[in-house]
Amino acid sequence: MGSVWTEGEAGTAVKACHLKYWNTNILVHECENPRMPILTKFRLDRSRLAAPQVFESLREAILTLELVPGAMLVRSDLAGQFGVSQTPIREALLRLEEEGLVEVFPQHATLVSRIDVAAAREAHFLRRSIELEIVRTLALQPPPGLVVQLQAQCALQESLAAAQRYDDFLGADHGFHRLMYEAAGVMGLWALVRRYSGHVDRLRRLHLPTAGKTGVIMRQHRAILDAIDRQNAPAAQEALREHLSGTLSAVDDVCAQHPDYILQG
Repeated sequence: MGSVWTEGEAGTAVKACHLKYWNTNILVHECENPRMPILTKFRLDRSRLAAPQVFESLREAILTLELVPGAMLVRSDLAGQFGVSQTPIREALLRLEEEGLVEVFPQHATLVSRIDVAAAREAHFLRRSIELEIVRTLALQPPPGLVVQLQAQCALQESLAAAQRYDDFLGADHGFHRLMYEAAGVMGLWALVRRYSGHVDRLRRLHLPTAGKTGVIMRQHRAILDAIDRQNAPAAQEALREHLSGTLSAVDDVCAQHPDYILQG
């Protein structure tokens, strides 16, 4: 049946707050719940360094909106939740800040960043440029076994969509594209794209529950797969171009529905 890929879940704790910015550098917050566990499935792998595991779990929680834009992250709470010292927590938060997924206010708080639409557009431009060349390359000479692997990934997505398991569906969506990067031998570019995908991934997560959206994604994946199988490079590129344009073409609606999650101005 071939390999299938999805993304895991995370565990952390936050303080849920109403947030306001005053004179651009004074943070005022009013906490509703001083300790609100979001997920509890994290298990520390003692054979690996702690900081990368904390980073991966927090990043996943942010991208799936378990940690919503504006949520406050408290290092002591996070250390307790993950069962580690504050040193790996600090390291993980620094990496998240580098990706634009959190904002650090010295002496005040660390907040999950709001979604930056301009950054999402840049990430989309990068990904589209890379993947148009990838699907062209794959369609000109499909690697053995790739079509079967992509078919298995599509079948996985269909079952997840039927169960309305949206986070797992997006993980499987990433898995579909990851297989193409792997087949093209450019996994370094996959890592690059994922590093810049935080804002656009959150827009996609907000857009996904829209009626019919999962069906559109699955049809588009099937179109890409079919074009590669037929060795039709122009059709593969056109199908990919249509697929990647979906969320950004609806960005105004997404922003109007979730204004508190979007970076204004």
